[in-house]
Amino acid sequence: MKTKMSLLILFLLFVSNNYAQIHFDDWFEKKSLRIDFALNGNSEYQKAALQQMREEPVWGGPVKNLIDKSYYGGYYVNLYDKTGKQLIYSRGFNTLFEEWRSTEQAKNETQSWTNSISIPFPKKETVLEITGRDRGDMQFHVLLTLNIDPSSIFIDRGKLKENTVIQIQYKGDPSSKIDLVFIAEGYTAGEEKKFETDAKKFTESLFNTPPFDMHRDDFNVWAVGLESEESGTDVSGKGVFKNTALNSGYYTFGLSRYLTTPDMKSIRDAVWNIPCDAIFIVVNTDMYGGGGMYNFYAMGTSDDARTPVVFVHEFGHSFAGLADEYFSSEVAYDDAFFSLKTEPWEPNITTLIDFESKWKDLLPANTPIPTLLEDKYKDKIGVYEGGGYLSKGIYRPMDHCMMRDYAPFCPACSRAILRMIDFLTDRTD
Repeated sequence: MKTKMSLLILFLLFVSNNYAQIHFDDWFEKKSLRIDFALNGNSEYQKAALQQMREEPVWGGPVKNLIDKSYYGGYYVNLYDKTGKQLIYSRGFNTLFEEWRSTEQAKNETQSWTNSISIPFPKKETVLEITGRDRGDMQFHVLLTLNIDPSSIFIDRGKLKENTVIQIQYKGDPSSKIDLVFIAEGYTAGEEKKFETDAKKFTESLFNTPPFDMHRDDFNVWAVGLESEESGTDVSGKGVFKNTALNSGYYTFGLSRYLTTPDMKSIRDAVWNIPCDAIFIVVNTDMYGGGGMYNFYAMGTSDDARTPVVFVHEFGHSFAGLADEYFSSEVAYDDAFFSLKTEPWEPNITTLIDFESKWKDLLPANTPIPTLLEDKYKDKIGVYEGGGYLSKGIYRPMDHCMMRDYAPFCPACSRAILRMIDFLTDRTD
């Protein structure tokens, strides 16, 4: 018993020291350090390599919640003091490269993709880690370690192009608000007003949707008017290619409706001088499609009839780390994207391996686990089989939800959204 108690005390001391209160002004300036890096590999392995670091003039993220304890994301950036012992900043994120690794193509090719993250600018020498999650054991493994000297001559400190920035709404200090930035893609110089109108339309779509409707005052909203040489976007499966600012296109991984861009550097260049917690790229087309990756970006089209709900669905991915709950639509991934032997990190799907960590506390008394789609339960929160692209072995909270078929967000998804709002506005950790 004494041995177990001693181990518990040591563990609690470790946790206490590792997550001690970090005071922003002791460690950071109100600027950003942007790190561009390459992820390369295939279905069997991945590595990371530094491309460049940039000092940028704005930090809009939290100044109290500097340690991300959610463990959301396929990757984590961890920043330590010079000794590498005290964690002073962390944040999870996803990348398109992670998704590509689960495709058939990744079994036969090795590729390299550019990615970019931003952290608060350190005042002192620090050690940065970029880690990647193994979908097999769900553990993070170090992909890259960097010693960062904030006075280094190898940090780019130059200005970039100052694009037209429209302030759609401003509710206060970016450190205590969520700064949502819309970026124009496929809008030419003569289509600036259309982009502004579209960005305002998306803004209203978001704040007309629960639970965002009760939290409008927690958001600042900006629109960056990038100019493209041509209107629209690539439709490679039909031989259509456009010269646009962010190099977006349909047929990501061969899927006709999957609209993304691998050009993260151009996205970061667009927002270099404004506060930015969440990015949504508005693509100037009337075709159906979109995409979204947690703490990376989301993308949707301006003029399809389903544009308002597609926007909110994709924003659910990028803002709150929500998984797709559908299981019968065509996808580009193989069955290994979610392992049935582990609990996925996404808050709205479960394999029941660690259901205690999900929405079990939200279930009405006597709800059977799993829950059958019977009249008695089907309109209530439960544990319904089918989700995360698989019809068997993965479970979702409701029969219908924004993350399945554009119905209202279910209680589990709504709670995840509210928790992220609280985290980014420094209300809770």
